[in-house]
Amino acid sequence: MTVRAPKKFVPRPYQSYCINRLLAGAEMMLLLDMGLGKTVITQTVVNDLKFNRFAISKCLVLAPKKVADDTWAREQSTWEHLKLLRVIKVLGTEKQRIRALNTPGDIYVINHENTQWIVDYYRNAWPFDMVVIDEISRYKNHMAKRFKAMTWIRKHVSRFVGLTGTPTPKSLLDLWAQMYLVDAGKRLGKVYGGFRERFFEPDQRDRDHVFSYAPKPGAEEQIYEKISDICISMNAADYLDLPGALPVTVPVILDTKAKAAYSKLEKEMLLQVDGTTIDAGSAAVLTNKLLQLCNGAVYDENRNTVEIHHCKVEAFMELVETLNGKPALVFYSFQHDVARIKQALSKTGLHVREIKTTKDIDDWNDKKIDIGLLHPASGGHGLNLQFGGNHAIWFGLPWSLELYQQANKRLDRPGQTEKVIIHHLIVEGGVDEDVMEALADKSNTQNRLLTALKARIERAKE
Repeated sequence: MTVRAPKKFVPRPYQSYCINRLLAGAEMMLLLDMGLGKTVITQTVVNDLKFNRFAISKCLVLAPKKVADDTWAREQSTWEHLKLLRVIKVLGTEKQRIRALNTPGDIYVINHENTQWIVDYYRNAWPFDMVVIDEISRYKNHMAKRFKAMTWIRKHVSRFVGLTGTPTPKSLLDLWAQMYLVDAGKRLGKVYGGFRERFFEPDQRDRDHVFSYAPKPGAEEQIYEKISDICISMNAADYLDLPGALPVTVPVILDTKAKAAYSKLEKEMLLQVDGTTIDAGSAAVLTNKLLQLCNGAVYDENRNTVEIHHCKVEAFMELVETLNGKPALVFYSFQHDVARIKQALSKTGLHVREIKTTKDIDDWNDKKIDIGLLHPASGGHGLNLQFGGNHAIWFGLPWSLELYQQANKRLDRPGQTEKVIIHHLIVEGGVDEDVMEALADKSNTQNRLLTALKARIERAKE
């Protein structure tokens, strides 16, 4: 990590408001849009609680892996007023994690995937009186092991803070688990089934199964009213003067051979599913395979890559050429995308690198990388990449609105001096168009994709 002289922190008015609210309340959900400074706000609160008020002894932060490895330590070293805070990364092998936990510190940062491990490690000897979950939307599934693990130690935690910019990426139902961790079920109830029964009713269903639920009339307002006293919600557009972002669609035209191959495989896959009983699970599998087809290759049953066409790679290379040497952050969907992109760029002389480590982040921000490759699921949250360029390219789109929005905010955030251009490579006539339309609609992406896939199945039958 590049070492720079710490700066004086002069909080914006909204940041001061958030800091004061967090200091005053033992349980809080900070629903701050991307780029509003959730990390520095939280660290300022921890610093005050520990060294000025003697209200806590140790704070545990659960975060996405890349954020745990870089953002929290980097933010602490950025600001002068945080110089006393000791941030310990609890990462690596089990031996390395145990060593880190036994290192004197104030904030211990671990990745979400090790939630179960750290709970099992301490059991009833839980040492953290404050817990912060960075991107608490990762705990929206009340059946997940990480959620259940956190419920076991919730009674040992006196201060609990949830951070996210996207609390309900799919449904208000996702809010229950997140809020339960924050307030131990005081506001939305202690049982998920009771919450669902009280505020929701079956939406999409057949005779035997309910596939989705919709809020009852007035339920949305009731839910927001119940949680309003411990939630702070702010939108970046209301508080920051950013250059802004401009979305651009780059059409990808399949040649005759590629179009025939794509159409054949698409039809064969779609007709394997009965369009009247398609559910979210099969929709995700189908969409995943069709998105692979749009990108130019698919995995066979043995996870071997089968190339179908080069049309999207060629469109990508043309786009890179038009940038005239300007760096671009490229979001990919599958590992075979990375391999084919790297191969296509291998003779250009451009510096191409996957953004994986702290050094990669520093080199990107220092403009030492021409093409940075990043998967939105592993690098979409928390990373500050705004100093390395202002062009983002979506080689393959996710069907998650949360991942899409978070990834775009890696460049469109404070410190960016130019308008961010977000390029979308979209196969004309392909499922790319369905996903793009669903993301642009910003509504229930899952339902939009179910509808789009059913329409494609009907066309395939005809």
